[in-house]
Amino acid sequence: MQFLTLVEIAYLLSAILFVTGLKRMQSPATARRGNGMAALAMLIAIVATLVHPGYQIVSWTGILIGMVIGSLAGAVAARTVKMTAMPEMVGIFNGFGGGASALVAAAEFVRIQQAPGSPMGLEAGITIGLSMLIGAVTFSGSFVAFGKLSGRITGNPVTFPLQKTLNALIFASLILIGGVLAVGGTLGGLPPLTLFWVFTGLSLLLGILLVIPIGGADMPVVISLLNSYSGLAASAAGFVIGNNVLILSGALVGAAGLFLTMLMCKAMNRSLANVAFGAFGGESAGTKAVGGGDKPVRSVDADGAATMLAYASSVIVVPGYGLAVAQAQHDLKKVMDILEERGVDVKYAIHPVAGRMPGHMNVLLAEADVPYDLLFDLDEINDDFPRTDVVLVVGANDVVNPEARNPQSVIAGMPILDVDKARNVIVMKRSLSPGFAGIDNPLFYMDHNYMFFGDAKKSMQELAKAVREV
Repeated sequence: MQFLTLVEIAYLLSAILFVTGLKRMQSPATARRGNGMAALAMLIAIVATLVHPGYQIVSWTGILIGMVIGSLAGAVAARTVKMTAMPEMVGIFNGFGGGASALVAAAEFVRIQQAPGSPMGLEAGITIGLSMLIGAVTFSGSFVAFGKLSGRITGNPVTFPLQKTLNALIFASLILIGGVLAVGGTLGGLPPLTLFWVFTGLSLLLGILLVIPIGGADMPVVISLLNSYSGLAASAAGFVIGNNVLILSGALVGAAGLFLTMLMCKAMNRSLANVAFGAFGGESAGTKAVGGGDKPVRSVDADGAATMLAYASSVIVVPGYGLAVAQAQHDLKKVMDILEERGVDVKYAIHPVAGRMPGHMNVLLAEADVPYDLLFDLDEINDDFPRTDVVLVVGANDVVNPEARNPQSVIAGMPILDVDKARNVIVMKRSLSPGFAGIDNPLFYMDHNYMFFGDAKKSMQELAKAVREV
């Protein structure tokens, strides 16, 4: 009894660390410590579960092998995965989380079915069904998101006739089958175990069908939503096996992910239903010719851009996914350091949906040791643009597109960074191709905008050399 009390205290300590760690993740300055506290909380919870007197360990060898393999895989991934691949890596993490919860539910269902004279009970049936449904949807949906983000699957929305009707029918079938399993009944003469595997297969199919119609522009929201699903699946798995710390940690992840999803939707001026079913935002339609048609653009080279930046009193940097693709964050930091040495006031403007996952730009700039106090959210910095001499846009497009102010545009009402209101704008981009929204950007053709064409990393290196020589 005393040992069980110690285990429960360990669970309580783990819960406190989870909450505290989540709180510290609100700021980039404390996020690393928060992540470390959450990792320690999970370690404590795992150890407490392994020594819990109420649980029977089937195989210590299997547990140790799993821990070693998982630790090695995590360490290798953390050191080798590039920042550009981080969004799809997060997608895989979400999928594995959902898959693990689904496996727990499946194992518990099989155990109950194989126990003679042991009815499942309504409460166990509901929790197992929910854990399998949410976990399987998260697993398959996350790997579709991974495929879209990594280019293995087209980033364009994949739609077909009666798609929503099919999704509704599958969901209704899952509710029916889940209800039958929960009350211990049969359907169509199928034994419960076979019916459960049908339920699992339909859940996996639903996850695929829910994500394939979502385009590339909405991937940050999808990643956040799937993260919420993985937490809810873990919480449901906690109910399945009666583990309080799993219930709590899963609920925290689910609530945080859902809250972040709603913030992302607000940043795009769209509802969650519109993101999930709108089939909006695919791959760019191609590259447009520089100065083609009746829309000439002003271009600038490294020397011209360096002169504008070096003699400015204030500069705001707007990073986008192109910065991550080029891995130019370190070179950007060098340019800004040189400008600061010259007395230029430098700030960084971060749009909530810039990049391909929530916080992508924050993580990218943190990797280059950009001070956290120089990072400003959209609401904090938008009023500064009219007073700014030069805005340097690096690989961003939709988040600075003035078309958002056009009521007829597909991105109408989306909050944007008001870079077009600055005195001068330099856009570093490979071409005039549209962003994920697939529409042209009027900013590129404005009189006070200058296009600096080329690979961001090479261009930034040339810019650093030119700024030193000014």
